Amino acid sequence: MKKIEILVVCCHEEISATMIRLINKEEEMLGTAVASPEDAMASFSSKAYDLVLIGAGLAPEAEQQLEAELKKQQPGIPVVYHFGGGSGLLYTEIKQALRKS
Repeated sequence: MKKIEILVVCCHEEISATMIRLINKEEEMLGTAVASPEDAMASFSSKAYDLVLIGAGLAPEAEQQLEAELKKQQPGIPVVYHFGGGSGLLYTEIKQALRKS
């Protein structure tokens, strides 16, 4: 079974680790964490992702610029902004975004 590949972009190490732990806890999901837009673009260019999850720490302008760059490379990629709210909300946001794509 192919796993849903999720790129997590989050500047806060502890928050990023929590998001990756929750994602990887789900059998059908596999998360990869990066801490900067530059690292996100490098990883996105070298690996196929099904969804990008943007977490805390980036300035709003950096978030918008990153999303625009991601969409240039892969227009249909879902980009989800997640800034907390628990695991239930995280899973719901991921599943809704994947259904829409």
